[in-house]
Amino acid sequence: MDATNPIATKAPAPRASRVRSGRRVADRILIVASTLATLLGIIVLGSILLMLIIEGVKGFTPALFTAPTPGPGSEGGGIANAILGSLIMTFIGIVIATPIGLMAGTFLAEYGKTSKIADVIRFLNDVLLSAPSILIGLFVYTLMVRPMGTYSGWAGAVALAIIAVPVIVRTTEDMLRLVPSPMREAGAALGAPRSMVIRSITWRAASAGIVTGILLALARIAGETAPLLFTALNNNSWFNANLLGGVPNLPVMIYQFALSPYPNWQSLAWAGALLITVTILALSVTARFVIKEQRQR
Repeated sequence: MDATNPIATKAPAPRASRVRSGRRVADRILIVASTLATLLGIIVLGSILLMLIIEGVKGFTPALFTAPTPGPGSEGGGIANAILGSLIMTFIGIVIATPIGLMAGTFLAEYGKTSKIADVIRFLNDVLLSAPSILIGLFVYTLMVRPMGTYSGWAGAVALAIIAVPVIVRTTEDMLRLVPSPMREAGAALGAPRSMVIRSITWRAASAGIVTGILLALARIAGETAPLLFTALNNNSWFNANLLGGVPNLPVMIYQFALSPYPNWQSLAWAGALLITVTILALSVTARFVIKEQRQR
């Protein structure tokens, strides 16, 4: 190459950036706005949790888990009856909802798929998934409480089951759709009927995801208040074994005690709110671990 040639010694011109300056500015603005929104959400959530922990820990005493809720203006007491009532109604509700949600989700993923009836079921499930819980409470009130003439834990459990069913249906269908088709085809090639393929292969492959859906539904109904106001209501004593009459439960107890003018009731309400929050957090963390194990498989 000739060093005296001006064309040969000329440095190549820098390449123009393909990103316009306006786009760079818009990108930076979006990053800053997203960061600020995230920080704002973290600050608000952290403030709520911090206040809940500070106020809730004050009410944690040994009597909290052994004594029933006290009467108006009295001192001491606990929330043992409310905890037991919530556990019983939540357990009955999830027991009712699990087989219904599991079977409906299996039908949508394995049998119905693109049929018209499956589309109708998916639409109704989405409507029920987003329906306000207070409407479900009113529905169960009309269906069970008025004909029976009394509030009951059975009505509360049915209301909670109706809320949990669409969550289980959606999760079950999504998890079963993730199972590869060759696994089903392998079972069919061995001569196994479709029902056996679903029970022995498909359900086992999606078992972690299905359990996750059940846990999420359990976390969803654990803190529901509105439907229980119209179905189970509340009382400050132990409930009957037949679950008829007002059944104490944590959500309604928190609602009533927090609005009361009695400091003792307010302290118990904070303690109950912290207990429910910790329980739901534990269920959510467990569900995430189950999902993580499913993905690793």
